[in-house]
Amino acid sequence: MSTAIDFEDWLALTQLYTDYASAVDSGHWSLWPEFFTDDCIYRLQPRENHERGFPLATLSFTSKGMLKDRVYGITETLFHDPYYQRHVVGSPVIRSVAQGVIRSEANYAVFRTKLSDASTVFNVGRYLDTIVKTPAGLKFASRECIYDTEMIPNSIIYPI
Repeated sequence: MSTAIDFEDWLALTQLYTDYASAVDSGHWSLWPEFFTDDCIYRLQPRENHERGFPLATLSFTSKGMLKDRVYGITETLFHDPYYQRHVVGSPVIRSVAQGVIRSEANYAVFRTKLSDASTVFNVGRYLDTIVKTPAGLKFASRECIYDTEMIPNSIIYPI
C-alpha cells in the first residue's frame, strides 16, 4: 500500500479539506452534504470510545440523505442559541492510497462565537477520512471526527 499521490491529487485533497471548512463555517448548510458520497459515513465520536472500539457516538449518519435531514433540522426545526464557528485544520496526512481510495487524517480545532460572548475553543480532535475519486471530484466516503475530550457543550448543532 502506498502513501504517495501526485501533485494534482494532493492539491485536490487539500482543496477538499479547505472547501469543507469554509462551507461549514459559512452557514450555508446545504453545501455540507455535497462533500460526501451517497452511501457515506459521518461520525462524531469521543476519543475514548474510538480507541476502545466502542460504537457509541455523539452523532452518527450513514448516508447523504441523513446529512440532508440534519441540514433540515439545523435550518428548520432545531431551537438553539445561534453561534458562529471557525475551523482551523492541519494539513492532511496520507495514511494509504489504494485503487482510487485515499485514507488520510488531519487535526482540527473549532472555535465558537456566540453573538454576545467571546470566542471559545469548542471542539478539538482529528478527522479520520476515507476519500474516493468521483466524476465530480474527491468526496468523503467516510469522515470520522474524533474529538479529544469527553466534555462537550450541552449540544453540537453544526457539523464539525
